[in-house]
Amino acid sequence: MSTMKPSVVEEESHVNQAPVKKSFGARLAAHFKKWWWVHLIIFIACFLIILLPIVYVAYPKIAQSAVNDSTLDITEMIISNPTPESFQLEQRQVLGTHSSYHPEIYSFDSEVSLAGADSFAHVTVPAVKSKDGAEIHFEQKVNLTDAPAFTEYTTAVMLNEEVSLNIYGRPGLKEGGLPKTTVTYNKTVVMKGLNGLKGFNVPEFFIVYPPKNGIGMNGTVVIPNASVMTITMGNVTLDLKLNGKPIGQTFLNDLVLKPGNNTVPMLGAVDQATIITLLLSKDNPYKDGVLPFDITGNATSYNGKELPYFTKALAANKMRVELDVRAALKVAGVDLDKLA
Repeated sequence: MSTMKPSVVEEESHVNQAPVKKSFGARLAAHFKKWWWVHLIIFIACFLIILLPIVYVAYPKIAQSAVNDSTLDITEMIISNPTPESFQLEQRQVLGTHSSYHPEIYSFDSEVSLAGADSFAHVTVPAVKSKDGAEIHFEQKVNLTDAPAFTEYTTAVMLNEEVSLNIYGRPGLKEGGLPKTTVTYNKTVVMKGLNGLKGFNVPEFFIVYPPKNGIGMNGTVVIPNASVMTITMGNVTLDLKLNGKPIGQTFLNDLVLKPGNNTVPMLGAVDQATIITLLLSKDNPYKDGVLPFDITGNATSYNGKELPYFTKALAANKMRVELDVRAALKVAGVDLDKLA
């Protein structure tokens, strides 16, 4: 009996290994490496979608809002060298703002008017850094574009305690590295007016008898100016009336109204005979010799040219002063008690 060993057949074992799975980071890197240009386009598109509305929509609105919320205070206004068609203007303004933005406001041409009325001139406003307390100062010749509108303004200044001046323009504005934009500048500034020259008085009054070179009266007048305006008015002629009847004129030469009380020399040509006759008459209503004179503007001129806008403003203002004519006549050598 033979013993046979079992045969062993060795076979190669082929085991397929599972592919190694890449990490998320590796796959993400590979994706961006292949499709970087797509993502760049998407990034730029998203950036522009966000930035453009800010630059071209939000930024102009923010700029306009800051301009609207700002204030303007005119601290000095000097009108000099007036002509019928123009004048020299010097002005100081102070800007007020509580905005955290401080853009550059470029110089711009503005229309100036009495609030609610037509503009009477164009004024060039200089560039300014918009910050609280910034001062704007300029001096320039101003040509009138509408003389009747300017007359309306000067009359309002003469008659009212306050007057509203409107300034309108379209200046350029730039904040930091942002592009330049355009805003609407529409400001109404409330200023003190001359308030009808309230407080006008004649502290010194003398009669020249007989008159010399047509002048029969002189003295000084005090003209209050509560505004910040200095106004060169030139030679001013005022009409005098007594009981509604013309009685003469007074002259204020080289008149420049400055802020505060202005003490100005006065000359007068009056009908002395009519006044003396009235005071000597039996039906004289002014027994104490104090006469109430009504005063209105007649004419203003500078360098020989009449200034209609000042003339009409003065004519619109009615004033009254009471003068002790009897006492002034006595000082001049005319004692009415002896003539009665």
